[in-house]
Amino acid sequence: MKTDNHFKNLAEIPLKREWSFSDKTIKHTAYITHGIYTYPAKFIPQLAAKIILEHSKENDIVLDPFMGSGTTVIEAMVNNRMAIGTDINEIAVLLAKVKSTPIDYNLLVDGYSNLISDLQYKLNIGFQKEIEMAQHHIKLPDRVDYWFKPLIKNRLIVILHNILKIEHIDVKDFFLIVFAQILKSCSIWLQKSVKPIRDLNKKEIDPLDKFEWQAKRILKKINDFNRIIPPQTDIEKYRIVKNSDARYLFCGNEKAMLIVTSPPYVTSYEYADLHQLPSLWFGFLEELSTFRKKFIGSSFRERSKIELKSKMAENIVFELGNHKKSREVENYFADMLESFIEMKRVLKKGGKAAIVIGNTKLKGVEILNAEVFKEQFENIGFKTHDIIHREIHSKMLPSTRDPKNGKFTKVSNDKKSLVYPTEYILIMEKE
Repeated sequence: MKTDNHFKNLAEIPLKREWSFSDKTIKHTAYITHGIYTYPAKFIPQLAAKIILEHSKENDIVLDPFMGSGTTVIEAMVNNRMAIGTDINEIAVLLAKVKSTPIDYNLLVDGYSNLISDLQYKLNIGFQKEIEMAQHHIKLPDRVDYWFKPLIKNRLIVILHNILKIEHIDVKDFFLIVFAQILKSCSIWLQKSVKPIRDLNKKEIDPLDKFEWQAKRILKKINDFNRIIPPQTDIEKYRIVKNSDARYLFCGNEKAMLIVTSPPYVTSYEYADLHQLPSLWFGFLEELSTFRKKFIGSSFRERSKIELKSKMAENIVFELGNHKKSREVENYFADMLESFIEMKRVLKKGGKAAIVIGNTKLKGVEILNAEVFKEQFENIGFKTHDIIHREIHSKMLPSTRDPKNGKFTKVSNDKKSLVYPTEYILIMEKE
């Protein structure tokens, strides 16, 4: 064991500079398919790769219960491990599938040429007939009108209708991700904001121009991925990607050697807000409050009994008092405990769970996620193998929180606090 376990306060653990990857540029962190989509809170591939190489061997099963955009899945595949990833968010699952599926480049190029040719005609000369046909097949929630001006919405409907007619599932999924990537730019969502704020004066852009540009960019990334994982690969033998709760993993008992994951933070429903545009268009979201219920720690979901297996967690909940934020945090720690118990089920004896997590503050109360997680793991049959304290340079996460409510904020000023300047990697070993 090489743990820094003697530190009572994890913040006292010295920073390990080699884990900050401060020398990596966007070119490095967005290599192959890692950079095809703007996804919040994803860790850089170099971090996942370093953990995978240090704590597993070739052909081992590497699992990510909070898969997000699929960073761990891709790095496991690249390093010759069997990858399993699950996520409760349908957009994340679609994205991870596209990012980790080698698709014949010529097939995609042909699909692109045919699709763009059709759209150029249907969005111009044949627009009126096409929009009537598309609207008959695609029914969108009313909330779409909150985010999209009528003409832009109709042009997007035509694009989506033609994507959905593509027969080859991998090609269709590829273009769905291209479509999802252009939605924020085409909407009146304030472009530089991570919060759902409207900009009624936002300059309109043509959806087809944006779609063409993004498709060409992402095509190059897929081609780079194909050089590492050839299109002829029987991908189902090396990768499982599922839409599932982290508390019900698609893995047999004691089969996995390593878990590498970055769980959502306390206010995980905020991630639901950030994914609402593609979720609206793809039929995954009818009511935002219902959508939020699926996410870890949601106060929108009732629990009959809560066990935390952490005195620190109980103290944090007590400090927050009797209100909604307290229930959110209590639900969050309870949900995370259930996911840790499921991790224990799928890990082999001696297998490790690498949890990348930072601490934050709500209502003036320190939410010591890392310390609570460590205590929970140790109380269900894990020992602390190592704790890595690292600076965050490249994690794509909103950078400030309001100290009063703990929510992400649009801009930084003296009254806002920097979110997660450092974080921890807990390496927990199953005994």
